[in-house]
Amino acid sequence: MLNAARSHSPARVAMLQWTAGLGAVTAEALAVREDLTVASARARLLAAERAQLLLRCRPLAGEPALYALTSAGMRATGLRGLEPCRVSAANAAHAIACAGAAAVLERGYPDHRVLGERELRRDERDRGARLASACLGRGANGASLLHRPDLVLWPRRSAAGLPVAVEVELTVKAPRRLLGICRAWARCRCVAGVVYLAAPAVEHPLRRAVEQVRAGSRIVVVPLDSLGARELDGRSSGRTVAVDA
Repeated sequence: MLNAARSHSPARVAMLQWTAGLGAVTAEALAVREDLTVASARARLLAAERAQLLLRCRPLAGEPALYALTSAGMRATGLRGLEPCRVSAANAAHAIACAGAAAVLERGYPDHRVLGERELRRDERDRGARLASACLGRGANGASLLHRPDLVLWPRRSAAGLPVAVEVELTVKAPRRLLGICRAWARCRCVAGVVYLAAPAVEHPLRRAVEQVRAGSRIVVVPLDSLGARELDGRSSGRTVAVDA
């Protein structure tokens, strides 16, 4: 695997590794992350597609195309243990939002690494312990039922404190499930706190759930649009979101 990674430029390998961690990315998100124009970012992704390292998919009309790794692309990353991503109409909007949020957070918080849910799942499996996930209880077999965040802001220095979980919430969950997740985050001590990046329709029920479980000191609800992701034309807006949850 490492030999495969060496056959590509460092910039391409880094792009593929970032894609592997998130599952799928957009040209708009890559442009923010790399401080490029959207046209330049798209050209890089299309070049990787022509090299059969990425697969382009656009299941939602009027929304950006998503790029996910092929088997060859995964081999080129030199990474192990990451699950492949299958883009569909059902998960495309969330994938687009997560890629955009990850890019903006990376630019806004250079002293943190931004991990995707796939990377967290791999790392927790390898370590055999929860690193940034909430425990919802026990299953019938006694195993922990975990809820993993969409993204994790991880301090680059181990002495800098615990990670911050980031949830990208586009749709309203069933009230009972939402309360259970918020309650689990409220008692989770492997993260410094939780930031919910919420779509407009989700903000009110989410804030109500946080109040009901008295988790205001652990969970912060932030409008997704406050990241500036919808206004970005391929360059960082310079705006940041407080994550001192």
